[in-house]
Amino acid sequence: MTVRHQLGYPQTRRDDVVDTLHGTPIADPYRWLEDPDSAETAAWVAAQNALTEGYLAGLPQRAWFTATMAAIVRRPRTGVPFVRAGRWFVTRNDGRQDQDVWYVADSLDELLAGGRVLIDPNGFSAGGTDSVGSFGVSPDGARACYGRSEGGSDWQTFVLLDLATGAEIDDAPIQTKFSEPTWLPDSRSYVYVDFAHDGPADGTQAAALAGAKLRLHRLGQAQADDRVLLEFPDNDELIMWPELSHDRRWLIVSIVEGTDSRNRLWVYPVLDQAGPSRLGEPIRLIDSPVAHIGFVRTVGERLVLRTDLDAPRGRIVSCDLGTYERTGLAELIELVPEGPDTLEHVVPAGETLLALSLRDAMPVLHRHALDGSLLGELDVSGGAVVGLNGSVDEPVAFVGMSSVTAPTEVSAVDGGSGQVTALPELVRAAGDGSTVFAPPEVRTERRVAASKDGTAVPYFLIVPSGVDLAEPRPTLLWGYGGFNVPIAAEYRPGWSGWLAAGGVLVIANLRGGGEFGTDWYEQGRLGAKQNVFDDLVAVAEDLVAAGVTTPDQLAVHGRSNGGLLVGAAITQRPDLFAAAVPGVGVLDMLRFHLFTIGAAWISDYGDPADPDHFATLLGYSPLHNVRPGTAYPATLVLTGDHDDRVVPLHSHKFTATLQHAQAGSAPVLARIEPAAGHGAGKSAAMVAAEWADLLAFCAFHTGLRTP
Repeated sequence: MTVRHQLGYPQTRRDDVVDTLHGTPIADPYRWLEDPDSAETAAWVAAQNALTEGYLAGLPQRAWFTATMAAIVRRPRTGVPFVRAGRWFVTRNDGRQDQDVWYVADSLDELLAGGRVLIDPNGFSAGGTDSVGSFGVSPDGARACYGRSEGGSDWQTFVLLDLATGAEIDDAPIQTKFSEPTWLPDSRSYVYVDFAHDGPADGTQAAALAGAKLRLHRLGQAQADDRVLLEFPDNDELIMWPELSHDRRWLIVSIVEGTDSRNRLWVYPVLDQAGPSRLGEPIRLIDSPVAHIGFVRTVGERLVLRTDLDAPRGRIVSCDLGTYERTGLAELIELVPEGPDTLEHVVPAGETLLALSLRDAMPVLHRHALDGSLLGELDVSGGAVVGLNGSVDEPVAFVGMSSVTAPTEVSAVDGGSGQVTALPELVRAAGDGSTVFAPPEVRTERRVAASKDGTAVPYFLIVPSGVDLAEPRPTLLWGYGGFNVPIAAEYRPGWSGWLAAGGVLVIANLRGGGEFGTDWYEQGRLGAKQNVFDDLVAVAEDLVAAGVTTPDQLAVHGRSNGGLLVGAAITQRPDLFAAAVPGVGVLDMLRFHLFTIGAAWISDYGDPADPDHFATLLGYSPLHNVRPGTAYPATLVLTGDHDDRVVPLHSHKFTATLQHAQAGSAPVLARIEPAAGHGAGKSAAMVAAEWADLLAFCAFHTGLRTP
């Protein structure tokens, strides 16, 4: 259908800002929108939101989607339990709470019966947007430390708790991001990743992060006095991820550059098992980032590791620390060889290993002995694994499965016997089910499109039962394609709403993702990034050619790197889509590295300071490929004013540029959520409202009539 609207867009000042990069003049007329705290930016945001709210309020589908999404997010739900230091933990929500509540118990039976409330974030803030971002338990089981996030910010302030009573314990305030407390054996100290910063930790800081430091915190000690264990002053992009081995003998530290999946692996011996824990000099086991090397567990002097070294689909290996210290050689002994499926995750379950693999982007779980021998495939079903938690100290592990329309369903897996036991009690303990939303019945097909270079690009086609594809249907296409992240047919609240309205849903497996191993990922990064956009276009064209939909009935949506995907798709093929919703997207590919954690993405996107990378980035940067005089699809740009990961300037500048250039009559609107970040920490009400607006917008512009 063709929808025509004439909107009076807010006046957006255009300045004569021009940078010359590698000899190329680059205009940036909306540079002033990069300042999130200026009065002018605030006024612009208010004007855009007022315009958008007025438009959305007039959509006939909005009321139905608002009511439907409110019911969907009110479904009781549970997280995936985990065991630490002899205690069981889980998050739950009775459907009426803005944030999930944390529970603790001294046994699994007690947890299934309800457990004790440990942390209730719903009392943190009046708006319900403060949340728990990380969590760690001391080895003696006496204390926990969690990260409290304000307004959806990536910044966290650590809070210390007494696990027996749930009472807060006084400690010096520790602020960080992208980190959790990794406790040492003395249970009086932990290590964490620190980024120096000034100003409030509320999501309003846009400055580029300084280099990461691995610090050791003693309880009661000021953060400024915490000892620096590891830093790389010559490379600000290196970040560390620590983990204590279950035998408490080793601190395993993975060192990565930005978001690169390849890492170094250093091992710090824990010198004192009694008294304050001290760490010895690191054993630089893997000191060249040639592959991904992930720690699983120890077996005596051996580390069990997951790696894609010489195995693009992944394998499980072991490495003997004693041999390394004698010879200086990190010999990897293969336990589980590479197979046809993509090895995604491995966890211990007592004296066994549970391995999650993806078979054509669908989950498969296997059980292995510690020597790697196969003990069997586990009987679990679902579209995606959303959590797999295991422990060396406990033979029972927990797996959470979801489907497109069903949130997490948890099962216990006995590592010794392989028995799988569903735990519906967890959801029943979350709520009484009085506000249950009945999800639609759907059928799922697996289809394949041919990309521009001939590569087969699979996708999930999800159709509501009773919908006949003999005629083209309004269709919502979702994709991501980056950072080695696998995309599965998993639960998102909005999918149930769209399918309940009779829309068709498509989830694409694009290159750059992690569904099909390292080679698939490499074909969608750096100089090959254009393949990702070509893959999405190929799926869209395949849907049209197959008669599933038409360009007038096709909407495209993605978030973060997926927001980049949508921005590139509509600037390269505006004719192919009726509606587009880029959410919290990376849209200015020439300046993304100058703000917050943006420089970490150079590993995937490339460095604008490099002439060759610059040429590639300029070729697809959504902001720089908007062409005046072009008719663009109806576009709703989503962001949060406290997003300190993909800062809102990306969305602001793209919105202003697209509004200025739009030659068609379709609207270009911005929905800018106040007191919200990149996505985590949003209240249930905010989640429901955003999905309702997104779906109503897509429905209106694709001709989907709500029931």
